[in-house]
Amino acid sequence: MIEKVIEHIEDNKDQFIDRLKEFLRVPCISTDPTKKAEMTAGAKWVQDAFTAGNFEHDLVDTPGHASVLADGGAAGDGKTLLVYGHYDVQPTGDESLWDSPAFEPTIRDGILYARGAADDKGQVLTHMLAAESWKKIASKLPTRIKFLIEGEEEIGSPNLEGVIRGHADRLACDYVVLSDTPKFDATTPAITYGTKGMIYKEIIVTGPKQNLHSGSFGGTLTNPGNALAAIVASLRDSDNRVTISGYYDDVVELTAEERANIGSLPFDEPGYLDTMGAPSLDGEKGYGTLERKWARPTLDVNGLLGGFVGEGASTVIPAKVMAKVSMRIVPNQDPDKISKAFDEAVRRAAPKGVRVEILEHARCGAYVCPLDSPGIKAAADAMESGFGKAPLFIREGGSLPILPLFKEVLGADSIMMGFCDPNCNAHGPNEFFAIDDFINGIKAAAHFMYRMGKAG
Repeated sequence: MIEKVIEHIEDNKDQFIDRLKEFLRVPCISTDPTKKAEMTAGAKWVQDAFTAGNFEHDLVDTPGHASVLADGGAAGDGKTLLVYGHYDVQPTGDESLWDSPAFEPTIRDGILYARGAADDKGQVLTHMLAAESWKKIASKLPTRIKFLIEGEEEIGSPNLEGVIRGHADRLACDYVVLSDTPKFDATTPAITYGTKGMIYKEIIVTGPKQNLHSGSFGGTLTNPGNALAAIVASLRDSDNRVTISGYYDDVVELTAEERANIGSLPFDEPGYLDTMGAPSLDGEKGYGTLERKWARPTLDVNGLLGGFVGEGASTVIPAKVMAKVSMRIVPNQDPDKISKAFDEAVRRAAPKGVRVEILEHARCGAYVCPLDSPGIKAAADAMESGFGKAPLFIREGGSLPILPLFKEVLGADSIMMGFCDPNCNAHGPNEFFAIDDFINGIKAAAHFMYRMGKAG
């Protein structure tokens, strides 16, 4: 039967591309309060797609944007899959940087350009169309498949936890499946098995009641700018190791097997450097680039503000300065413990004569999936069938707070199947999804469903 499903996908690829274009034309920008109607239209588009696929579905309202839940119904003795994705997208940014309008999907040289093409409309649609194809050809699914498609991922999913906890019975599954991660490179699919957690802080340092003349008052008080510089500099040493007390205590070192696997990947380090446009690579001493990116905790300044920042010169001692700092943590590090230790380190480093306030904007744990599970094996085989090339197993330096949440509430591990190019310009101008990757992604998703039906 799988052969007939793949044949159906191949025969209908033009129709599937047209449906993706239709989906991409809806400007579902969740962060823009003026796009409420468009967000509603995006959720309805998802519902209509489930209607076409003969899935039971309904809308779950939240204080923000709605989620869509769908269920293909009981199917054999296989594993139950919950496909997660999101229909909201990033703002377009500077539209003059786009070679074609962001919400007018345009194909050039086999590549579809539009906001949301890869993140995440195109990728989640692969699973929806694969499930629909199974139903049309076999009249039923090879395994039970549920969907949770939310509308707030690009704003941090503020209401997703409530949806998951409030509908845990309906969402019960053996594995969560998502395609919101990329391939390893333009030609090699990937399964991501680990993500970092994140703690995001804002340090505010204040001194005098107003900006002061640096000639008249300099040398007679603590300059908040100098104080902030000293605080930030104290958080890392010359080997680029974080100096916060206990920061590395719970870090699980990579196994020899994992280090060997990472070292064997066909990673183009000069190309990576060229893509960044940085003068050189740098990071924690004793670890390679991919090890630091995927499996070592980090601390980075994300923003600095204070004093005079306009053109020319203005000799002031700033009354108030700010730094935003993020920490990407790895499995087994406790976000609560690290958050508290950070605050203590900052206050310890602060000199006399200034006031320090610390705000927290985000906190989530890291996630890692076991590589020996039946789900991972089935996903690897399915991606090789869909793309004609075995996937590589990689980690991700970014954070997906939903993964620890799914594990906690549903007890399910997450399988991340990457279909898009890692340089697809997600969040930037000219975001794209290669047409071949879209169609191969549908085929891979169909193969995965078939294999999970055999895994019971």
